Amino acid sequence: MTDRIYLDWNATTPLRAETKRAMADALELVGNPSSVHAEGRAARKLVEDARHEVARTVGVDAASVVFTSGGTEANTTALQPLLQAARAAAPVARLIVSTIEHPSVLAGGRFDAAKIELAPVTPEGLIDLDALRALLIGQAPALVSVMLANNETGVIQPIRAIADLVHGAGGVLHVDAVQALGKIALDVPALGADLVSVSAHKLGGPKGVGALIHASREVQGLMPLIRGGGQERGHRGGTENVIGIAGFGAAIAAARAGLADEERRQATLQRRLEDGLSQRSNVLIFSKMAPRLPNTTLFCAPGARADTALMALDLAGIAVSAGAACSSGKVQSSHVLKAMGVPVEIGQGALRLSCGWTTTESDIDCYLEAWRKLSGVLLKP
Repeated sequence: MTDRIYLDWNATTPLRAETKRAMADALELVGNPSSVHAEGRAARKLVEDARHEVARTVGVDAASVVFTSGGTEANTTALQPLLQAARAAAPVARLIVSTIEHPSVLAGGRFDAAKIELAPVTPEGLIDLDALRALLIGQAPALVSVMLANNETGVIQPIRAIADLVHGAGGVLHVDAVQALGKIALDVPALGADLVSVSAHKLGGPKGVGALIHASREVQGLMPLIRGGGQERGHRGGTENVIGIAGFGAAIAAARAGLADEERRQATLQRRLEDGLSQRSNVLIFSKMAPRLPNTTLFCAPGARADTALMALDLAGIAVSAGAACSSGKVQSSHVLKAMGVPVEIGQGALRLSCGWTTTESDIDCYLEAWRKLSGVLLKP
């Protein structure tokens, strides 16, 4: 195989052509976006144009978008006590996160560990709404953090229903939408979330830039994580990453164009992949009956080990993942599958395939042929 096949788009994506052009143009600018002279104003325009592109894509005012260094910083900034909704009698004093969240959310941000509670999920990977309701009703207001789409299974959560529960109990809702943005339509007001985290490198933008969206004017008390300057309207100190932000704006505009068609195309590829995998009766596709991103498939063949399969596929010229890419490069049991009740001996064989805008039917067929050849060797009798 001379050309490699990349099927790990949930980990990161290649830069779009539009992104490269925008970043190259930004490299030519010398001004600091906080300076009032012509050079500074030119840099400021790039930042504000990108802010408007992000805002337009998710349906909020541009003033609601605060640029960060990525999704992890956005999550950490959002997860803080003393946030208060106008409808609540008291600020939030505790944090509720689902058991399948990204590690940056499970870490709890600025909450004391004793104030963090876990909301369980069903075997399909969906939030257990009854369990969440029990954690909310009759107790102190909470900040609840739930991801829109899971990075491993691709499961899409019922955020609107979760928002209704949280707000009904006087709480605040944060949504990590990093994996969803650019793959499915994201209408933040329709979700009902108060704070939303997004990132550029999951949709063809550069690594190292993201945003926290202050979606609700009803929530007060959000304090900056990084202080020391008045940048980002006082919400995030430090000179803005003009080059990265310009790339983010270009990438999100490109992702928005033709999104519905791309969703349908990737859903077709997903069916092709999963139909091919299912020809082996012992292949288990996780969360198959739940709403999922159209580009994501997490599966295992009992008896296989993910670490061995990853190396074999890599040697065959195919890049896939054993799960989240934020696991220090180590293949270990997935906390997401564990939360779904999947036994460790099965979860350790899970492989995640995620597609993107350049993935073709030929790529899927090549993967299926490689898997057919490898599985006979990898699977235990």
